Amino acid sequence: MSSKAAQSISKSASAAAGSIGTAAVAAASAVAAAAVAASIVLSPVPDAASRMDGVHADLLRAVQLNQITAEQAEKFEAKLAGRILGET
Repeated sequence: MSSKAAQSISKSASAAAGSIGTAAVAAASAVAAAAVAASIVLSPVPDAASRMDGVHADLLRAVQLNQITAEQAEKFEAKLAGRILGET
């Protein structure tokens, strides 16, 4: 086999390996994304009281960071409580 033919085969093999590697990485990424999505979809929904505890904690933190006023937090929490607790 000539030197040029060997180089050509080597380049072709390297290109093919690169394409296969890229496809494998893409496939692995897709599988990982699907696993994360499935874990989110299949995770249990928190009950209304737990959701309200989270809302309260988030709003309290926003008040502490001066992102909203205490009055705004109270009004927003009351509005969300009506929606969240009304669902159950």
